[in-house]
Amino acid sequence: MAKPTTRFLCAECGAAYPKWQGRCDSCGAWNTLSEEAVPPRAPGKAGQVAGGRRVAFVPLKGETAPPPRIATGIAEFDRVLGGGFVPGSVVLVGGDPGIGKSTLMLQAAARVAERRRTFYVSGEEAVEQVRLRALRLGLQDAPLGLAAATSLRDIAASLEAEADAALVVMDSIQTVFLDSLDSTPGTVSQVRACAAELSRLAKSRGFALVLIGHVTKEGTLAGPRVLEHMVDATLYFEGDRGHQFRILRAVKNRFGATDEIGVFEMTERGLVEVPNPSALFLAERRGNISGSAVFAGIEGTRPVLVEVQALLSPSSGGSPRRQVVGWDSGRLAMLLAVLETRCGLSLGQNDVYLNIAGGLRVNEPAADLAVAAALVSAAADRPTDAGAVYFGEVGLSGEVRQVAQADARLREAAKLGFSTAILPRRVARGRSAPPAAPEGLRLTEIGHLADLVASLAAAPGRAKGGAA
Repeated sequence: MAKPTTRFLCAECGAAYPKWQGRCDSCGAWNTLSEEAVPPRAPGKAGQVAGGRRVAFVPLKGETAPPPRIATGIAEFDRVLGGGFVPGSVVLVGGDPGIGKSTLMLQAAARVAERRRTFYVSGEEAVEQVRLRALRLGLQDAPLGLAAATSLRDIAASLEAEADAALVVMDSIQTVFLDSLDSTPGTVSQVRACAAELSRLAKSRGFALVLIGHVTKEGTLAGPRVLEHMVDATLYFEGDRGHQFRILRAVKNRFGATDEIGVFEMTERGLVEVPNPSALFLAERRGNISGSAVFAGIEGTRPVLVEVQALLSPSSGGSPRRQVVGWDSGRLAMLLAVLETRCGLSLGQNDVYLNIAGGLRVNEPAADLAVAAALVSAAADRPTDAGAVYFGEVGLSGEVRQVAQADARLREAAKLGFSTAILPRRVARGRSAPPAAPEGLRLTEIGHLADLVASLAAAPGRAKGGAA
């Protein structure tokens, strides 16, 4: 019986099937299988590899110092990378269409090109289109090598001829194709093969490589999951296109901290870094409105203060709505259950809307206390203390638990002029005493969510709607 010459690969997870089927059994996605040619098998018997050469093993302690990082000069970008690009590394940058990925990388490449040889290869735009963007950003005089190409053979041959290349940006990896594969650009086999070849070239030649990637409607990077394992760092560029703030987040980094963020503002002249995002996120806050609380969070190594907004309205019938922007909807449901069961606060007949102002996505459980304060404030129609910040994790029994890096959160709150911090009860760990409060900041420690409800219920009320 002749062996099959084609197979069907899932575009989401890369699983292979001998024939087409509507649903992928591996990841459960529908209509993601595409037909591709089976690659030729290497000669030799099954389970046996012959013809290799001996690999030399070296001591773990190297004899030479690691090469210095390539800093872009954009502080927020370098913070996320861990200090700049590492020579020979491969960085994958993903984000929604139109969010500003190409703009950010063109700005970073132009900065590096002022000191090191840098190339920008576009597979989605013509050279003149990239030049128009550079003119709008004021980068037209940057000594940046620019090309428009999609053939992997042409790109590899061009980079092989450049011995002094320090940084190469490929925009985007889904447009590159290898003509020896019988499949269209962007398919699983093409993305995997092209990324592997470009990564091999970057590590052998010693230049840093940036691959810009598309994302799916679920917000994950398009193509095979193995693509994220092949690269050294994976960065996501997040934000609402109708909002001026953009967040660059590291979800994988072999040469730096993960969950580090960089904050940018989109302007007519491109992306401008925001050195103090806390002040920017709180710039439009009105402290005399109910349903608002300030959360002292940690993003990577940086403390960030953001406003949590909650709105309760009577349900019009049927199941009450639970609408969340910037937080976990499942955690909101848990917190509502705790407030109703442990604190006697009736919220089941209300539509609940929760928003993290500024477009930031908060993932840490330390935001529980701030969200609870915003919900209780909205339910009682009483504003929280305008000079207070909140942080703490809430358990199912209503207890408020300690969170990490409380010192950094308190210092950031004191630096921005807040007078009170509501936090979990601090206990000594080992022989060390609880951290002292920064000067000018008063600490209010609570052990149960009922204490928070009682304190907000006893706060002075206001007229509905509030004053400006």
